[in-house]
Amino acid sequence: MDNNYLALRVKELRNQKGMSQEFLAEESGLSLRTIQRIEKGESNPTGESLKRLANALNVSPDELIDWSVKEDKKYLTYLNLSALLFLVFPLLGVLIPFILWTSKKGKIKNSNKLGKDLINFEITWTILLFFIPIVLFTISKIGLTDQITLSTFFMVIGFLYVANLILILINTLRINNDKEVIYRPRFKFLK
Repeated sequence: MDNNYLALRVKELRNQKGMSQEFLAEESGLSLRTIQRIEKGESNPTGESLKRLANALNVSPDELIDWSVKEDKKYLTYLNLSALLFLVFPLLGVLIPFILWTSKKGKIKNSNKLGKDLINFEITWTILLFFIPIVLFTISKIGLTDQITLSTFFMVIGFLYVANLILILINTLRINNDKEVIYRPRFKFLK
């Protein structure tokens, strides 16, 4: 049981219901000091204490505690494949995986690492997608090289799209084969 999650959850529910710690202690039959320790994450409450807290907060015990981290390869696959929305619009390749990742963060095994790696890669890719054309245009304008052709520009952009697509598909296979995902290059924007 994660004491920090329980501490945050009890405090959040107590505040939502407009209860003071004293009132919660009174309603649950637990001591004020016990409530304070639980909310600070210093105490690992017994099953009976959890049941009393849940009753006083008018929730089920399952709503207080995240009992386990589940394995869900299908979800990890969907999370990974959601980055393919970069094909529609580049920022969707960041936004949709971010939304999916934050909705299940910490609840599905390996989702934190996959989510962070994927989002960091997609942010890096998006920056490169917009930065490289600017660099090519600047190099061409200041005369460091002969005129960069439009075909060169589209080849670079096409290469970036293909590289992104291939990495997402390879990592989908890696997820299905229970192997660690590898996204390179990526800067660590999310740690």
